[in-house]
Amino acid sequence: MLAQAGAIAVIDTRYPVETPDGIDLALHPAGPIPRALAWLIDLIIRLGIMIGLGLALSVLGTTGLALFFLAWFVINWWYPVLFEVLANGATPGKKAFGLRVIHELGTPVTWGPSIVRNLLRQVDFLPAAYAAGLVSMMCNRRFQRLGDLAAGTLVIYTGAARSGPTELPDGPVEVPPLAFSPDEQQVLLSFAERSGKLNPERVGELANLLSPLTGHSGADSASRVAAWARWIRGSRQ
Repeated sequence: MLAQAGAIAVIDTRYPVETPDGIDLALHPAGPIPRALAWLIDLIIRLGIMIGLGLALSVLGTTGLALFFLAWFVINWWYPVLFEVLANGATPGKKAFGLRVIHELGTPVTWGPSIVRNLLRQVDFLPAAYAAGLVSMMCNRRFQRLGDLAAGTLVIYTGAARSGPTELPDGPVEVPPLAFSPDEQQVLLSFAERSGKLNPERVGELANLLSPLTGHSGADSASRVAAWARWIRGSRQ
């Protein structure tokens, strides 16, 4: 019915998963812009470390130069892996923007996937400026670059996963005009629950997708969906 109303479009980037222990989570994959900014911060940190090492090792002549290149290799390849595995999936740059790397099933990232996703970063960089990675991210709703696809990982917003129902704001209750399927009821509930966290323009834009069902547009359509959601949740006031 929602599909017949033309409302089958994805209303946000939320990615639902069920963890191995049976817990339902709603993950929010991070897009290219915050990830690029996080990468820039990590690059500045790595450059700062290398400059400091270069100055400290310069007094050792040829030996210092050899040690510098060895340190460059270790920092360039293991900096992201160590932070992702040992620091809850977040390098300093990712932490600054509230991001972290996880498995697709919502579990913490482990050594193997982290190594794979970072080794393939060189492929994502091709032909220049992470062009391949950007194209990959824009072609899938979970914003996975090629390294993420190969490793089975996601970059999500920290704290974006939640389980269980949330409270709907008080308001009128209305019996839905159609017998929605469980999946369709969940879509309505999810929209109603999250409307309070979105700006009014975005709420109106999403609510317009349901205009064929609600008979309204914008805020009026959103209000009617919220009334249906309260009835679905069990309120009869």
